[in-house]
Amino acid sequence: MKRYEQLAEDIAQMIRTRTLKAGEKLPSVRVASQRFAVSPSTVFQAYYRLEDRGLIQARERSGYYVREHANRSLSEPVIHASPAIGTDVDVSELVFSVLASLQDPQTVPFGSAFPSPDLFPLPRLARSMAHSVRGLSPHGVIADMTSGNQELRRQIALRYLNSGVHPAREELVITNGAMEALSLCLQSVTEPGDLVAIEAPAFYACLQMLERLKLKAVEIPVHPREGVDLQHLADSLERLPIKACWFMSSLQNPLGASMPDDKKRALYELLKRHELPLIEDDVYAELYYGTRAPRPVKSFDTEGLVMHCGSFSKCLAPGYRVGWVAGGRFAAKVSRLKLMTSISPSVPAQAAIADYLQDGAYDRHLRKLRHTLEMQQGAMLASAARHFPEQTRVTRPGGGYFLWFEFPEPVDSLKLYQMALAQGISIAPGPMFSAQRKFGHCARLNHGYPWTPQSEAAMAVLGRLLASFLP
Repeated sequence: MKRYEQLAEDIAQMIRTRTLKAGEKLPSVRVASQRFAVSPSTVFQAYYRLEDRGLIQARERSGYYVREHANRSLSEPVIHASPAIGTDVDVSELVFSVLASLQDPQTVPFGSAFPSPDLFPLPRLARSMAHSVRGLSPHGVIADMTSGNQELRRQIALRYLNSGVHPAREELVITNGAMEALSLCLQSVTEPGDLVAIEAPAFYACLQMLERLKLKAVEIPVHPREGVDLQHLADSLERLPIKACWFMSSLQNPLGASMPDDKKRALYELLKRHELPLIEDDVYAELYYGTRAPRPVKSFDTEGLVMHCGSFSKCLAPGYRVGWVAGGRFAAKVSRLKLMTSISPSVPAQAAIADYLQDGAYDRHLRKLRHTLEMQQGAMLASAARHFPEQTRVTRPGGGYFLWFEFPEPVDSLKLYQMALAQGISIAPGPMFSAQRKFGHCARLNHGYPWTPQSEAAMAVLGRLLASFLP
């Protein structure tokens, strides 16, 4: 990393952690040059980079200032713990309703689970598809159907090295997106009626999968910044016959929480004592805003207990439906289950992504994508501060494209969802993220689409709708 890039990242981290607050003036170029022992040119380049990322702004004859991500600062949500129980899951109708609302292209897609497709290098992927398909042999197509594209598995294994994971090639199973990987993992370690520890709030597709497989959810509260409550999990493991855990240890959906490394290690040690498998859903791992990718729990795994699931759907190619699992001791069973169900993901799609990953274009794309998402997060935070009620609380994740809003108690997010939809705005209401239909005054909003006047107007409409619930 060049010196100006490192300086820009150091300042960005101070902004994220609020060491530098919204509206605060940055040191002048001369002072910054002396303080950081770099040339004035390096400071200018760093400030220009931060401007491009939407983190600071220049004011004429005044200097550089941290952008007003919030004219007033919204507080962090509070997740309240309650005794863990095994809960039957029934959220699919609500989820299907929200997903159906996104089919109209005129709807503002704050409720979407994906970033804008305009952020993906689809023309470049199409060229990779054409190039790789020409090179496929009939024998290779058949061979790749069972084991997965060999070059793709090699590229995935190479990317794992950056996070301290060293999976054997036979441990990697290519799947139809992460959802199939997660489903196969669940099926490999549970039977209908078993208890599975999940997060609260949890990704709604996790709840749907438990519902489909007739598994019961044990909801473990999640801290908005630091992830799963380990004490609550430990108590639940002592009281209940939990058979597996499904957690997102980094950039959790919907909160965006990322467990610190020491907490990830402690989670693994707790699971190892109980000989309990972990299904680690890590589909947002590449969307971090800082300089270092979050370390997965899998990197601490010495017993093969962690099944680490990833995908290209959130960061590169949603329509290609290519995911994978590093299955640990369960890899062979996961692979057999895949052969008994879907047999193989699309062989041409695997070959196209393998081709794309070979020349460094992926990392260049990811850097641009992360910067764009971080800038759009700032725009949504600033807009929420302008338009939403003062008592509103919101997360500030260090990556991804979701914000979790906790509104004042009188707000009913299911009613808010219906009222907003009538105005052409989709949101994801809180109850769809809980087996017990909790979080009735919360919602998840997606900032993964370009911020436009329509986005700003939609936030203003939501603000007026929220005000209508209050005395």
